[in-house]
Amino acid sequence: MVAILGYSSRQISDAVQGMYSAVADTPDSPFHFPVGGSACRALGYPEEQLVDLPPPLLASFAGVGYPFRARAIHYGDRVLDLGAGAGNDSLIAGRLVGPDGRVIALDLTAAMTRKLKITAAGTDNLSVVQGSAERLPLPDASVDSITSNGALNLVPDKRRAVAEMFRVLKPGGRLQLADVVIHRPVSVDCHEDPRLWVECVVGATVREELLALFAEAGFEEIEVVGSHDYFALSPSAQTREVAASFGAHAIEVGMRRGESAPSRLRQWARRLDPRRWLLLLRRRGLLGIAALCLALLSCYGTLALVGLLPLLGIGLALDEGAWALAIAAFVLLTLTMLAAGSRRHHAVGPTLLATAGSATILYALFVDYHASVELAGFVLLAAAALWDLRQRRRQEARVLGLS
Repeated sequence: MVAILGYSSRQISDAVQGMYSAVADTPDSPFHFPVGGSACRALGYPEEQLVDLPPPLLASFAGVGYPFRARAIHYGDRVLDLGAGAGNDSLIAGRLVGPDGRVIALDLTAAMTRKLKITAAGTDNLSVVQGSAERLPLPDASVDSITSNGALNLVPDKRRAVAEMFRVLKPGGRLQLADVVIHRPVSVDCHEDPRLWVECVVGATVREELLALFAEAGFEEIEVVGSHDYFALSPSAQTREVAASFGAHAIEVGMRRGESAPSRLRQWARRLDPRRWLLLLRRRGLLGIAALCLALLSCYGTLALVGLLPLLGIGLALDEGAWALAIAAFVLLTLTMLAAGSRRHHAVGPTLLATAGSATILYALFVDYHASVELAGFVLLAAAALWDLRQRRRQEARVLGLS
């Protein structure tokens, strides 16, 4: 995945580094997300873990949760802090692993790694590295545990980043992370303003899809140990509105690396699971389109099948009553899905048009059949489905501040 929603990977990287360089250099500036010690406390960090952190690093904290709730880090571990930022979690992890352990603080932003190197100089069990989550500069099976706080939602190629985590963890190694997830995926083209990525919503993944990414890579015992409304802490009303529109929130997750990665066949079996596709269609607002396709297939697809099979010497007895009921069921399902869409975009036009189209089709099926009337009904229903989709996209664009 080289680009998402119109962004290039380079654009995303530049936007992320620009924002978090500002967090490192001028933490007292206004940001759309909570920063500093007050954010730590609001997210659940115990006071005893914060009291000895260097004030300059604590001021630049920009995490989204408390990943240590998963208790993945043990004494003597070699730990990777992925997306370490100012390094507060790295220093906390350093205390947990003790003098026999080691923490590698890795971050993409030069300003963050520079600040951590200077402020935490002399910390014997800490190494600071600048690098990307998509290409971890570590050998295979070289760390016992990984901690991450608010980094994955800023990574363009999440599947590759998850695979990299699996690669550098030892078999049986542990992973804890806090990150932003969404209820509905962002589906409008956001290329007009790449800075939207650092809103932490545009780049986030649907919760179930994020957990599925880890399962596909070979992680086991995946458990969500915490969930909270991170964006309620945002000082920006627009950010809170964007987050609420997409159901964005933060979760804290713990898991364990399996002994080996699943086979390609098992990975694809997970990806092609019909339940995942049904959920994805629903979250993207495409169930109306899908139901319409089924209605068209049950009507004209069956008609074509009935016409073609005799040419192959195959006889087919068709129960016209059952056929009409099947078409009607999918038509009414389409109407129901489109009516549900009006609750989101507050436009009644698509529902009214879908009602007219559905009534026309049902009239043709059960009262007085004319092929042209049935076709006209499907045209109206298709127009309503496309109108509904357009209204959903316009609503998303409005919330995101796009023209």
